[in-house]
Amino acid sequence: MSKKVLIVDDDPDVRLFNATVVEESGYTPIEAANGEEGLKVVKKDRPDLVILDVLMPKQSGIRLYRELKTDKSLIGIPVIMLSGVAKRTFLRSQKALTEFGDKPVPEPENYLEKPVEPEELAREIKKLLG
Repeated sequence: MSKKVLIVDDDPDVRLFNATVVEESGYTPIEAANGEEGLKVVKKDRPDLVILDVLMPKQSGIRLYRELKTDKSLIGIPVIMLSGVAKRTFLRSQKALTEFGDKPVPEPENYLEKPVEPEELAREIKKLLG
């Protein structure tokens, strides 16, 4: 059975693009349209990797990332952040949440800024999944 990759993005075109890259890399794509839906899928299907957008309605990628990195049962799932938001801005938001009493979280294993070339995304997926 091939490894499962959860794609969490509110843009259907981006999900389609990412799903195509995931399939062509030999993995099984699963999709969610926002962080809230993504968390349900993670808990139900336990993907081997999550590709996560930052800005989405119904729970942002910022919050879902924190959940993935602080919930003991989910910590082992690698995450590729794929966003139009600069990495520096994302890290600043994580630092601000930590200052407001949330637990500190590690930096993402990988952070790619949109638009991303399909070869670059495929390379990063393979690097994390083998």
